[in-house]
Parts: sequence; structure tokens; C-alpha cells
Amino acid sequence: MKKIVFSFIVIWLSIMNKALLAGDFSWEGIGRENLNCQVLLVDAQDSKIIFVGKPGNILKTDNAGKSWRRVLAVKGSGAEINALVMEKDNYNVVYAATGNGLYRGSNLGERWERIFRGKTELEKQCTAVLSTAQVIFVGTKAGLFISRDYGRSWCKQKLGIDNNCILNIDFVVGQNQTIYLAVENGIFKSLDDGKSWERVFVSYAHRDSKEEVAQDGLEQPDKLAGISFVKVNTHNSNLLYFSSVRGVYRSSNQGQSWEKLTEYGLLNRDVKMICLADSSELYALTSSGVFLYSPGRWIELSFGLAAGKLNYLTLDNKTNIYIAGEKGIYKANLKTTTNFLPLVMLQEYLKYEPGVRDVQQAAIKYAEVGPEKIAQWRKEASKKALLPQVSIGLDRNSTDLWHWESGSTTKSDDDVLRRGRDNIDWDVSLSWDLSDLIWNDAQTSIDVRSKLMVELRDDILDQVNKLYFERLRVKSELDNLALEDRSKRFDKQLKLQELTASLDALTSGYYSEQLGLLAVKQQS
Repeated sequence: MKKIVFSFIVIWLSIMNKALLAGDFSWEGIGRENLNCQVLLVDAQDSKIIFVGKPGNILKTDNAGKSWRRVLAVKGSGAEINALVMEKDNYNVVYAATGNGLYRGSNLGERWERIFRGKTELEKQCTAVLSTAQVIFVGTKAGLFISRDYGRSWCKQKLGIDNNCILNIDFVVGQNQTIYLAVENGIFKSLDDGKSWERVFVSYAHRDSKEEVAQDGLEQPDKLAGISFVKVNTHNSNLLYFSSVRGVYRSSNQGQSWEKLTEYGLLNRDVKMICLADSSELYALTSSGVFLYSPGRWIELSFGLAAGKLNYLTLDNKTNIYIAGEKGIYKANLKTTTNFLPLVMLQEYLKYEPGVRDVQQAAIKYAEVGPEKIAQWRKEASKKALLPQVSIGLDRNSTDLWHWESGSTTKSDDDVLRRGRDNIDWDVSLSWDLSDLIWNDAQTSIDVRSKLMVELRDDILDQVNKLYFERLRVKSELDNLALEDRSKRFDKQLKLQELTASLDALTSGYYSEQLGLLAVKQQS
């Protein structure tokens, strides 16, 4: 029964692997040779319209990436494009926070004007922007500026925020419109369109370190790292998240208290930004990967994504995910991604391992417990009745004695009784038991041996299966360990070698031999 179930699993994996190869899960490059992309904006109403920012330029596509054209050239030394957003109630207006001020594009980004310049070099470097019905917020490296007259005049927010760098801005419309800021010195919240601010998370930087230290009683407060991004759940205004160089934190009461989400599966704890889908799934972006949060762990989505350093993550209204990176712009469908996600992870690990069926066959061969052995015995036993029983008889007759009487008195050996020659009798007989054609006693013995062999083979296969998949599990745990967990890493590496040695013992070294061949193949 075990063998049947396991065989079904292997066949299912093979079928699903073919489905993957057929294109059910893939990242599609839509950047058309546009490299070093920094930010992305997908039109909330028409996902074919996409804006991308790269140093010195803002590009636009009206056909989902089939062609791109430049709609804004940013001149000057600060040519970085740090944020792209659409106006809350008017999707024809686009804002671009750049290293050389804040730009506003009307007619879906076809005509642009700079509406904020800043008075100093740091104020000129805009890092974040948000436009609500009455207010425009622009974050800079020297604090937050607010305009209540559609960008004609600006006022700097000083209380609490001061000259700290604004990292990003988010908002949610609930009973009251709530605006959140991710700032170097904490997370801020406003319920009155920026007239007053409450700091819901406090952190400050050591003078001799880039790390941030929390002061609100979070786990390991002396090791909490710097904030990078804040995100609020638009369907549940109580849920609030922020990312940092030490992972992702969550608040279920609008920032009154915080808990750290698990790091398990998050290959790099330095999370640059986070994103929430309409169905509230949480996605995280690091410089090298994209991850989906599943209760208790993070699952990587970026298998097969060769985008170099990743810079930005966003979603559209059709369950698509977009990545802007060093090597261009990439797109994948979240529905097929999440459906095949566990299989994709498994396939990525199995790619560097010999197949479990091959390992099983090697173990069976080495232990000489293959089913063909019993089949050969039954075949040979069935032919027993065709061969006769051969009996050979042999007898020696030496009872005949001869006596010679010559009558001479001078010859020797006269009147001597001599033994005659031996007479040898022999015979050959052949016999058949034709009843053996129907049944013979050897079958009973074979049945007993077959039962014992099946039990032995099942025990061996059970050992192989446990060792094989335990080794994959240890590899996954080893990959997910933080670099500083040296003692745990050593234990996992030792366990990995132990499992490899056990598989070699069951297969007469076949497992390590195949690992070596696969490693050479991957390098070539």
C-alpha cells in the first residue's frame, strides 16, 4: 500500500512538473531592454498603462510593455526616480518624486510640470509622495512638506518629524482618513490630513551604527533594524505593517502595539518594501527575491527570475505582480503562482538531486530484493515437472570362483582355487510426476520467501524515502538559516552529511556519485 501511494505521488509530481514547464508558472520580461528600473506604477483602471522610472527618465507603455516611450526627462545631478503615484480621485494625474523635485503629470502623464523644488539640496531630493482630495504630501530627505492649494504653496511639517528622511507614505479611508509615514525616526499617523501627527513607533539611530533601536518594548529592542516601508491594509484599517532590515512587523490596532512576523523562509531579512493584494495577501521584496507570507513562514516567488538587484514591487487589479530591477521589468500572474507555489519550491530543490525512484532502484539492486528475483524463481519452478527424475543403479557380482586341476605334480599353482572376474550390473530409470505441472511443493516455499522479501524491500524503501525527503527538508532549513546562526548551521550541515552517508550505505555509494554528476552538469 505504501508503495502504491508513493508511486501515485511521484506520478502526480511528474504531471505537475510538465504543467509548469508548459508555462503555468513563469516570469515574463516586459521591459524591452530598459535596464536599471527603480520604480513602477500600474494604472488602477487599465493595467495596460504602466509607468516606470529609471535614472533621468520616466517611461510609459500603453500596451502592457510591448513598446515604451519616454514622457519625462529629469535633468540635473539628482536624476533618480524615487516614487510614482496617481492622484487618489483623479487617475489622469501622476506624481513623480525625483532627486530634483516633485513633478506632476496631467493627461495620464503626457504633460509634466515641476511643482516642488525645495530650498536646500536635501529638500530637493523627494523620496515619497501622496495626493488626497485636499492635500498633497511630499517626503524629502529633509522632512515632510504639505500643500493644501494643489501645489502652489508648501508648508514644512516640523513637530516630531523635523528634518528626518521620509521613506514612504501610505493612507487608508475608514471612519477617518488615516495617513501613515515611514520616517527614519519612527512610524507616524495622522487622522486630520496632516495637521497633527502621532508617533506610533519610535526608533532612533546609534551614532556609531546604522542600526535602529526601538523604545517601545518590541522583541530584542537593542537589535531592531531601520524602518524602510510602511503599508496599511485598505480593507482593514486596523492592520498595519512596516518592513525593516530585520524583517517585517505587524500591528492589528493601528500601531498601538507591534509583533514581528517570522523570518522562516525569508532568505534575506533586509526587506526593502511590502505590498498587499486585494485579498490581503502580504508580499515582501528584498534585493534578491520576492516572497509571499503564509501563516508561519515566507514562500519565495522569484524562482527563475533573473532580474539582478530588485528595486520595486507592485500589483495590478488583475492578480498580476510586477518587479522593477537591475535587468528590467518582469511580470507574473499571482493566481497561477500561488497554485503551483509548493511544487515550484520542491522542483527547485529536486533539480539538484537524483530522482527518488532512481535511488530506490539502486537500494533494491544493492540489497538483491528486486521483484524479478521471485518471478524468476516461479518461472523455473513451473518447469520442474518437465524434467524427469533420473535414477542410476550399479551392482558388482564377484561370487563366481574357478578351480583348475592339471594332474601335474611338478607345476606350481596346481590345484589352486582362483577368484574369477567381477561381473558389474547397472541400470538407468527415468520418471515424471506430471501433477507438478499444476502444482508443486516449491511454490509454497517461494510464497514464504516472497513474503519475507516484500517485507524486507518495503523496509528498505521506507528507509530510503525517509532519508531522501529528510535530506531535502534539512537543505531547505539550512538555506533559510540566518548567516549569524553559526551553531545551527553547523548542526544542519552535519545532519546533511549524515543523511547522505546513510543513503550511500543503502545504495553502495550511488547517491553521492549522482550528486557529483549533477553538480558537474549544472556547472557546464
